[in-house]
Amino acid sequence: MKEEPVVVNTIDAKLLSKMFLAGAKNLEVKKEWINELNVFPVPDGDTGTNMTLTIMSAVKEVNSMESLSMENLAKAISSGSLRGARGNSGVILSQLLRGFSKGIRGYEELDAVILAAAFEKGVETAYKAVMKPKEGTILTVAKGAALKAAELAEDCEDLQAFFEDVIAEANAVLKRTPEMLPVLKEAGVVDSGGQGLVTVLEGAFDAFMGKEVDLTFEPGTAQGGGVTKISPQAEADIKFGYCTEFIIVLNKEFHMQDEQELKGYLSSIGDSIVCVADDEIVKIHVHTNDPGLAIQKALTYGSLSKIKIDNMREEHQEKLIKEAEKLAAQQKAAEVPTKENGFIAVSVGAGIGEIFRGLGVDYLIEGGQTMNPSTEDMLNAISMVPAKNIYILPNNKNIILAANQARDLTKDKNIIVVPTKTVPQGITAVISFVPERTPQENLEEMTEAIGNVRTGQVTYAVRDTKIDDKEIHQGDIMGLGDHGILAVGTEVKTVARETVDCMMHEDAELISLYYGEDFSEEEAQALAKELEEAYPDCDIEVNDGGQPIYYCLISVE
Repeated sequence: MKEEPVVVNTIDAKLLSKMFLAGAKNLEVKKEWINELNVFPVPDGDTGTNMTLTIMSAVKEVNSMESLSMENLAKAISSGSLRGARGNSGVILSQLLRGFSKGIRGYEELDAVILAAAFEKGVETAYKAVMKPKEGTILTVAKGAALKAAELAEDCEDLQAFFEDVIAEANAVLKRTPEMLPVLKEAGVVDSGGQGLVTVLEGAFDAFMGKEVDLTFEPGTAQGGGVTKISPQAEADIKFGYCTEFIIVLNKEFHMQDEQELKGYLSSIGDSIVCVADDEIVKIHVHTNDPGLAIQKALTYGSLSKIKIDNMREEHQEKLIKEAEKLAAQQKAAEVPTKENGFIAVSVGAGIGEIFRGLGVDYLIEGGQTMNPSTEDMLNAISMVPAKNIYILPNNKNIILAANQARDLTKDKNIIVVPTKTVPQGITAVISFVPERTPQENLEEMTEAIGNVRTGQVTYAVRDTKIDDKEIHQGDIMGLGDHGILAVGTEVKTVARETVDCMMHEDAELISLYYGEDFSEEEAQALAKELEEAYPDCDIEVNDGGQPIYYCLISVE
C-alpha cells in the first residue's frame, strides 16, 4: 500500500536553523551567477558578493550559538546580518532578515500564519530603511512573496504547498522586474538583488524538504570563533597558551620610552611580542597565560579596539574571553569623547587617502568601488574616533545604507551621514565643513555643496552588454557619470576627455583629475593640457589618487 505523504504544519528552531544555513549556502554557491546579472558591467563589488558576505556574517553567528532556541536563532540572524551588511542589496537583505527575526521571536514553533506575519514584518522593515524605495528590485520581490504568504496562511494545511506557492510567486515577480525598470529590460536581465533573495528561499526550501545540503562554507566566511587544532605533543610544548591581539587607541603621546616599557612588561608575562606604534594607535600581539594582565596594562595608554584572544591549548577559553570582554566593556563605558567633531571617510588608493588625511579626516575605511565595507566596518571605525559628533563620508551610493545602519546602531555618539556618492563629493564635503556650525547646519551646507559637484569615473567593461543605448563589449573603456554612461571607447585618454566634455556646464570653474595606479602621471598631465586648451576659464588640478580599477576620477564644479 502506498504511504501517505507526511504533512508538516510547523517548523521548530532546529529545522529553521538548517533552512537558513541551506539558503545561505545556495547563495554562496550561486553568487558569481548573480553578479553577472548586474546591469552596469563595471568591476565593482557586486550584488551576489555583497549579499553573500552579508548573510555569511549571520551564518557565523548561528554557528557560534551555545544553545539553540527560536529566540537565540532570531537574535543571531538579525545581529549577524545587520553588522555584516554590505552594499545596498546586502543592507536590504539584512533588514528583511531583521524584520523576519522580530516576527518569530517568542514562538517555539512557526506555522503559516506566524511565518506570513514575519515575512510582512521583514518587508515593512526593509522598505523603511530605504529613503526612496524603487520597484523592480529585491524589495518588490520580497513584497510579492509576503503578499502571497498572507493570502495563503489562514487556509494552509501543509507548509510544503505554502512554500512552493510563495517561492513560485517570488519567481513570477522576479520575471516581471524588467517591465518595472527599463534599464533591466535594455540589458536583458532580471533584478540581481531579487534573484539573490529567490536563491536564498529556494535553498531554504531544499532543506525543508529533507534534501541533503553541504553546509560547509568557504574558509573564513562563516566558521565562527574556531582556532587551529594542535597535536598533544605540540600542546605540551607551548609555554604561553593564549594568543592575544588588540589595538590601543592612544589618548596621550606614546614615546620611545613608553614603547620600551610596554615591550618590557609584555616580555615579563609572555613571548612572541609584536608592538608597532604610530601617532594614534599601537598594535599589540603577545602569547601569554593571562590576557587580562596585558589588557589592563594597555588600558593605561588609551582605549582598546579589535580585541582577539585564541586559546592555543583550547583550555578555559570561554572564561578568559569573557573576562577580557568585560574589561573591554568597562573601559569603553568609561571612555569619554575627547573632541567635538570627527570624520570617517571611505577611501581607496594611497593618494586619495593622503588627501583626506590632509583635510583632517580621522579614520579611513578601505573599500569603495571594489569592495563595499560592511556595517561592522563602520561601527569599528566609529569606535576608533574619540569625538561627540562623527561625520561619515560613504563616497559611494552603494555604501550609504550601510553607513545609515551603523548610525542607527550607535547610541553613545552623534553620527551624521553625509550622502556623498563619489570621492570628489567627499573631498568637497570636508572642505565645506565649518566648526562653528551645528551638526545639522553642517549637514545641510555639505549636502548643498556636494550637489554642485559632477563626477566622472573611467574604467573598463567586464562583460558585453547594452545600456543607455550604447553597445559595450568586454574590455571597452567606459566613462561613468553621476546618472549613467557618458562615453565608451578603446583608449583611456580619449574616453576621459569625452567624459569631461559631457560633464561641463557654463558655471564650471574647476576640473580635478585623480589618476589611478593604471594611469600614469604623464598621461594625466597630457589630459590636463588638453583640458586647459579646451576650457581656458577653468582651473585644472591633477592629483595622484592611486586608486585601483578606475583609471581616473574626474570632478567638475
